[in-house]
Amino acid sequence: MFTLPSMWNLIISTIVFFIAAWYAHRYLDEQGIPKGMTRGMLVFVLASLVAWGAGEVVDWTQEKTEGPQPPEQITSDLTQMLKSADQAQP
Repeated sequence: MFTLPSMWNLIISTIVFFIAAWYAHRYLDEQGIPKGMTRGMLVFVLASLVAWGAGEVVDWTQEKTEGPQPPEQITSDLTQMLKSADQAQP
């Protein structure tokens, strides 16, 4: 089931994205590859994949140390909100 990422996942993956993009730009500059849209997309995709992987490692580590988190009762909260919204209308 889809779960929202943890706050640590968002923080670490954002930092890793910028670091990976910087290293990718630097590496491609050293290789002499000219700047352009294709190179920019390559850097974006590579940095995104590295950041996603780092975020998954953070979530995996957090689950191993804290244990699995119980699922939230979103559906019951939604039905309760809908019932209260119907009661508010005349």
